[in-house]
Amino acid sequence: MDEPPCREEPPACEEEEDMSLSNVVGLSLCDSAPLLWRVQDLKTVRFQGLVGALLGSLPRTPRQNGRLGRPLLLLPEEERLLSEHQAAAALPASNQDGVGEEICQWVEKYREEQQRSFAEQSVLALEDRKSALLQAMTSSHTGSHAGLGTSAKALQGRLEALDRSFSFPRSAMAVQLSTVRAGLTYCPKDRAFLQADWPIRAQYNPHCDIRYQVFRDLSGRGFYLTSAGKFGGDFLVYPGDPLRFHAHFIAVCLSLDEAVSLLDLLSVARLGSNVKKTVLLCSPGPDGGVRYTSLQWSGMV
Repeated sequence: MDEPPCREEPPACEEEEDMSLSNVVGLSLCDSAPLLWRVQDLKTVRFQGLVGALLGSLPRTPRQNGRLGRPLLLLPEEERLLSEHQAAAALPASNQDGVGEEICQWVEKYREEQQRSFAEQSVLALEDRKSALLQAMTSSHTGSHAGLGTSAKALQGRLEALDRSFSFPRSAMAVQLSTVRAGLTYCPKDRAFLQADWPIRAQYNPHCDIRYQVFRDLSGRGFYLTSAGKFGGDFLVYPGDPLRFHAHFIAVCLSLDEAVSLLDLLSVARLGSNVKKTVLLCSPGPDGGVRYTSLQWSGMV
């Protein structure tokens, strides 16, 4: 990477520190999901060949899923690769959007608006109930002129009784659902968990280690990888940015001594042929490298 031109040469230690800080992305955890919220962090990981998956809705068009926005959900392997290169750090509570006194003010304002809306809807519901009662009683005494005085007194009594006994349940209140993110979490324990040192969450599953070794090797070769769950594999392997290229391979991660049935091999090979992709059987070797075996469906014999 070329260094940007500068007018004055800073000390070497300060320059290296600035470069390292600029390349470190801030991770926010929602349960066990690593998320990126800042635009600069999304650009940084994309430049490093990490794709992730956008989860958020767009503010102007929230009721569609054709185009999504922040946050960016990282694969476990992407998060582990960043932590291994010391290129990611958990965001402290002070750096998360809307945490602290500001979020408390938002919560208090929201509660006040809810209480005001409940009071207004209670008045409207009572007026609606009175209108329905008035219409029902007047329609029943339309033809009789003798009982008009009696019906007026009865109506007045019913209305007064309704004023005393009417209760509008809070569960019937209409609530407006906001589509703007107010904050990642309100729980103090979660905020403290976000400040934990690496590794944030240890992976003890052997298959996770196999997936990570394959991911690291293919990523080091310049490929872009995304999840391939709907294609029956572990990763979709792109020769370049997924916005410009289609995936060429479906990577299936296996150990060297793992037995695979012939039916599973035929299924994944035929699936790869139907979607015009080559299936890669990826197995980390004892020497630290990864061995690849390609499968292509040629037809029935």
